[in-house]
Amino acid sequence: MNELAITVIGRDRPGIVADVAEVLARLGANLTDSTMTRLRGHFAMTLICVGPAATEVEAALAPLAADSQLVATVRSVARDGEAAPAGEPYVMAVHGADRMGIVAAMTRVLTEAGGNVTDLSTRLAGSLYVVVAEVDLPAGAATALAERLAATAAELGVEVTLRPAEPDLL
Repeated sequence: MNELAITVIGRDRPGIVADVAEVLARLGANLTDSTMTRLRGHFAMTLICVGPAATEVEAALAPLAADSQLVATVRSVARDGEAAPAGEPYVMAVHGADRMGIVAAMTRVLTEAGGNVTDLSTRLAGSLYVVVAEVDLPAGAATALAERLAATAAELGVEVTLRPAEPDLL
């Protein structure tokens, strides 16, 4: 079996998740990780699964894209295995007036401190821009990083918080 990275994007409509999941199930592909969202009327999904060859999965998904409303891509990826988190889990939240460069500046500060963004979401509601990022930070880096984030946020005219992430409950 192959580990595959699949993306599906396009105009949102009911049933996309079910359609894609059914195709993968029929092929015997096991969906292991996924994220799906709707972005201003557009559907976006990225998933990792273990299944048959990428060409077989791509061919099976092709009918879903036949009306040109969706684009599906499939590629083989190397198995990385289950790795332990590289650091301490934190959540960074940023909010303020919308302006260009907020994500770039704030994530650059995280990167320079050795942090790794593991999940990021943004929303624009009127003139309010909100960023929520889950990050892994090196042990003991949070206090100094919070100060650097606050300085960068002040330059951008936004507010930022950095807090330890709550453990996931499954």
